[in-house]
Amino acid sequence: MKVLIVGGVAGGATAAARLRRLDEQAEIIILERTGFVSYANCGLPYYVGNVITEREALTLQTPESFRDRFAIDVRVHQEVTKIDPAQKTVTIKRLTDGSQYTETYDKLILSPGAKAVKPDVPGVESDKIFTLRTVEDTYRMQEYVKEHRPKRAVVIGGGFIGLETAENLMHVGVQVTLLQRSKQVMPPYDEDMAALLHSYLRMVGLDLRLNHPFTGFREENGQILTLLKDKEPVAADMVVLAIGVEPDTHLAKEAGLTLGQKGAIVVNEKMETSLPDIYAVGDAVEVTQFVTGQKTLISLAGPANKQGRIVADVICGRDSHFTGSQGSSVIKLFDLTAATTGINEKTAKSLGLSYDKVVNYSASHATYYPGANNMTIKTIFEPETGRILGAQIIGFDGVDKRLDVMASAIGFGATAADLEELDLSYAPPFSSAKDPVNMAGFTIENIRKGLVKQHHWHDVASLPKDGSVTLLDVRTKEEFAENHIPGAINIPLDELRLHLDELEKKPLYVNCYSGLRSYLACRILSQHGFDCSNLSGGFRFYAFNTANQAFDPAPTYPCGVKL
Repeated sequence: MKVLIVGGVAGGATAAARLRRLDEQAEIIILERTGFVSYANCGLPYYVGNVITEREALTLQTPESFRDRFAIDVRVHQEVTKIDPAQKTVTIKRLTDGSQYTETYDKLILSPGAKAVKPDVPGVESDKIFTLRTVEDTYRMQEYVKEHRPKRAVVIGGGFIGLETAENLMHVGVQVTLLQRSKQVMPPYDEDMAALLHSYLRMVGLDLRLNHPFTGFREENGQILTLLKDKEPVAADMVVLAIGVEPDTHLAKEAGLTLGQKGAIVVNEKMETSLPDIYAVGDAVEVTQFVTGQKTLISLAGPANKQGRIVADVICGRDSHFTGSQGSSVIKLFDLTAATTGINEKTAKSLGLSYDKVVNYSASHATYYPGANNMTIKTIFEPETGRILGAQIIGFDGVDKRLDVMASAIGFGATAADLEELDLSYAPPFSSAKDPVNMAGFTIENIRKGLVKQHHWHDVASLPKDGSVTLLDVRTKEEFAENHIPGAINIPLDELRLHLDELEKKPLYVNCYSGLRSYLACRILSQHGFDCSNLSGGFRFYAFNTANQAFDPAPTYPCGVKL
């Protein structure tokens, strides 16, 4: 059996190695148009920032190591220019000299990945403008920074690559302005969670500008100007374009393969395309979103590697299936960690799903043990069943651990009641006896069982102002004096029972700093006949989001609150 693999990064390299482990006799050829295979896309920004200092660390395998260990023929700087499914051949161009040749195949695996979006705008071909997708891109950017020592850079795009590149440029002393055309960074997160990121990024020195679409570039006085719609240009010494990626599927289209979402290759659960003996994996393929069952694109290394393993199994006659992707991801932003899995509120709303949400503020480990930091956890769930649909977590320590637990729970169809019962490891340096994941389950079940009603930060502005409701803040007098929701009255939680007769029997909308004390207050009040609702996420979540909406740029931290 002769297997050709087009593309030798995550999916293609994994498929090749798995094929060899399953079939010692197969002839396996990897065709890669760049000069590198099996490289760590996700590590590229860290080389620019001198966090990763050795070039060799970016590549997990080399053509030589593939040959020596796996007896796989890896051909770099060779681009497949045509696929002939009828003849089962591909045409290949040697990029070193322009010559061409053909190869036959019994099985063909397409792993072309995705390409960085480079819009057709004036000035985009300037040598001061960079993308970051390949190892060559990384070397070019790092060498430019080392040689020219830029003082200021513009990064366009607030996704993974944009934010990680911005951070790493700042690590080597470059002042960075990040331009985002929409009102938030990191689209996998809901806007109210992104508000936490906005404040933090500004606090650490990033010049973050939201709602700033660009229209082109112009070189002037040795600098590159980023031209903006209805705003003054931004001058810098270099620009990084990180506005997203798109499936690199022109070969598949020309070969007659069926394409789906955004031109991605349609595959079944065995990674088979619409044509016999042609398979596809990685960023170029359409996948099923595990939670919703909808077709989508998820450009992440984890799914690509799993798909490469599965396609090798299928080619070798093993019963293997790709059931879909949850889109689980994590990002480091200076000392902050943000992670997400499943669907967000935006997706649930757009699909018309029945959902609700809770926002918890939980310590990374026992608060009496030194070094505990809080994390914000937003959990999306199905009200009727309590099934967990998605989670977003932002904090400093322990975020990745809790996100992975949530991802596993979603993968196995867990409910909030299941989260309550999870038996998670505990010792004071690592967690609390009630882990933050357990706490999310407790909060959801309290709501589902009617122990407490809740309202959200975005509901506050629409509450009646005619005196028919009472806004009650149960924080301390000192906290209340520092900042509070307009129109609220203050009765500290520990004094609440002494002042019940001062409260009118009308709906009470209660808040504290995080939502915990106000939950306790609601339990007291409801048992004394009051109609009570708790502010989900507390005053801090409200303050971050109202500040984020009111200011651009927003203040780093709204008065009296912290991440």
